[in-house]
Amino acid sequence: MPRRNAPLLAAAALALSAAPACAHFQEILPSADVLPEGGAVTLDLTFTHPFEGGPVMEMARPAAVGMLAGGEKTDLLPALTATPKEGKSAWGVSVDLPEPGGAVFWVTPQPYWEPAEGKYIVHYAKVVVDSWASGAGWEAMVGLPVEIRPLTRPTGLWVGNAFSGVVMKAGAPVPFAEVEVELVNTAGIAAPNEAFVTQVITADAHGTFSYTMPFAGWWGFAALTEADRPMLSPEGREVPVEEGALIWVQATAPGR
Repeated sequence: MPRRNAPLLAAAALALSAAPACAHFQEILPSADVLPEGGAVTLDLTFTHPFEGGPVMEMARPAAVGMLAGGEKTDLLPALTATPKEGKSAWGVSVDLPEPGGAVFWVTPQPYWEPAEGKYIVHYAKVVVDSWASGAGWEAMVGLPVEIRPLTRPTGLWVGNAFSGVVMKAGAPVPFAEVEVELVNTAGIAAPNEAFVTQVITADAHGTFSYTMPFAGWWGFAALTEADRPMLSPEGREVPVEEGALIWVQATAPGR
């Protein structure tokens, strides 16, 4: 190979290594965040890249799917149905909410091996649905290993509202946690460049963060932490585990 090509190849390799990795988000998206007269809600569970609309990643049958409402937990795994997307496994579940109050839905996925990053990913994701627009029950915590405690009611939010929360791990705030934010980009908003795809926040010393949502749609907040224990890769070596605490919030534009 001619020596004059070596600097070009080195520059290309450096550019590839510096390119941002696509952010993975575990979606658990309901058909509505508020049910004005109660009724049924359907939730879609997909492991994907929300802003870019994919690609969808394989999502094994979750380890747990549940609902917390009125102080009681309900196991939703028996009601889970397969809803493949782009040839990859995804899931769905429908639940009736006849009584007023907030219902917190959550999913604990199976660990996902990401060879490009050399680690497993486990994103504990949740979303709140408010039956009968009660405004109650949204602050209830599931008790996940890592979880976002909402400080803003995560339902009935306008575009331009700020959402605030606290990153929690084992019941304690996580100082200076990194929080990735992405929009489920169903409107086809064009990002000026890759820096706009995933917004990044650092929580403060008390684990608190805030973000103002500029567009209508579902927004995912993913607080990323490293698990206390590694796992064995498919090759049998110890690798880190990314534990994400996710919460999904919908911003609504006036007139919708």
